[in-house]
Amino acid sequence: MAKSVLDKFKIRKGKVFEAPLEGAFGRLVTPFEEFIHRQSSSGILLMLSALAALVIANSPLQEAYKHLLHMPISLSAGNWEFSLSLHHWINDGLMAIFFFLVGLELKREFMVGELSDLRQAVLPVMAAIGGMVVPALIYASFNADSGAERGWGIPMATDIAFAVGCIALLGNRVPRAVVTFLVALAIVDDLGAILVIAIWYTEQVNITALIAAGCLVVIMWLLKAAGVRSSPAYVFVGVLLWYEFYLAGVHATIAGVITAMALPAKPKYDPVAFSTFVKDIIRSFDRCFRPGDKIIANDALRARVMALGNGVNLAQSPLQRMETRLHTPVGFVIIPIFALANAGIPFSSFTSSSAVINPVTLGVISGLVVGKLVGIVGATWIGWKLGWGKLPKSANFQHIVGVALLGGIGFTMSIFIAELAFSSEYELLIQAKAGILLASVIAGVAGFLVLRKAPVADEFEVHGEGEPLDEGGSDRLGEGEDVEQQPSREG
Repeated sequence: MAKSVLDKFKIRKGKVFEAPLEGAFGRLVTPFEEFIHRQSSSGILLMLSALAALVIANSPLQEAYKHLLHMPISLSAGNWEFSLSLHHWINDGLMAIFFFLVGLELKREFMVGELSDLRQAVLPVMAAIGGMVVPALIYASFNADSGAERGWGIPMATDIAFAVGCIALLGNRVPRAVVTFLVALAIVDDLGAILVIAIWYTEQVNITALIAAGCLVVIMWLLKAAGVRSSPAYVFVGVLLWYEFYLAGVHATIAGVITAMALPAKPKYDPVAFSTFVKDIIRSFDRCFRPGDKIIANDALRARVMALGNGVNLAQSPLQRMETRLHTPVGFVIIPIFALANAGIPFSSFTSSSAVINPVTLGVISGLVVGKLVGIVGATWIGWKLGWGKLPKSANFQHIVGVALLGGIGFTMSIFIAELAFSSEYELLIQAKAGILLASVIAGVAGFLVLRKAPVADEFEVHGEGEPLDEGGSDRLGEGEDVEQQPSREG
């Protein structure tokens, strides 16, 4: 049915201008575009970046690698100067953009995504909480009174790119609802990590800068209340907020989340209004057209094409447009750069028993592998037994066990928290990173094998073609909805 719908668009009236190589180029680009938008592709690139960092850190380039990361980069204007090392620009600057995207996804999920329906959200939320609390307690039990207690937040995190990448390798063997469950769980997990960073990994606070940051937050919400829909306005205030947070001692990446929460999530046009607008523009375009006209030479036609383009943007919320734009640069530039800057540790961290058998490394491995498994499966079982929620469609507890193991892949956020916890204690930082890498490999392989052996159930989904929209129709979101449905991160 879908093919017949697409076939209608192949019947072209009028001239379509194509360069000699344009058709071939399109055929080459299309599979690549599909590849680049899949979350699994981001996970593969992330893994390659981590491997590259490990190789560089154990090669003759090691000293140059360290020197590059510690190279100061300064911004100055008149008497004002702001300087950070390249490593800090990556962890505090680029990662603020990552947290901005996480904030956008959090907002969408809680408004119209898998977490918007309380009945549907109960089990993923409980699973995420269990998957954060149990690993933290396990780590704390290994490191009580050891001087490394500050790292308790490290095994709480889940890396969704790696986790979904592992599931993607299994294809249709894993029910789609199970992937959705994992994504919802990871979104709540991200929220927990953000709260942990904001509350427990904040240095001494500069009250003056914090008050300035509070004023900027008020300005953001005033922009929203005034109906400002321009994303650059919010981003500009967000950059100033990042700077004030940095001066205040609060981790500056939190500015990305706050900016995301302020970004408007309501489109100007609902689906019915947009359909009416497009039809009016097309009718007006047809009235202005004369045989032989070219758009570039006809101001009336050009004005209507521009109006149509503006209308297409206004049919999508600023949140939706920004989230779509950020997926590729974050997944394929920022996170790989973060991995290159932070995953480089000596191989001796893996090859000697003393390097692995220490409280920090064992606490991280046990927390991520055992803690995530016990916490996620246990919390899901309790919620299911109490009747608070239902298991994902076509899934059983073997699928939940597989998802729980994949939740132990804590790469990006775990390394980020480790950098905060042990920023001035290099040996403990290396031990924590070794635990993260080893646990991620163990959890990823184990989760893949469990899901591979899980029973494959047939899923029947009905996909009907949408009804034409008119003034008498009704849009799916309803009058009170504040955002449009977006694809989840699993791609």
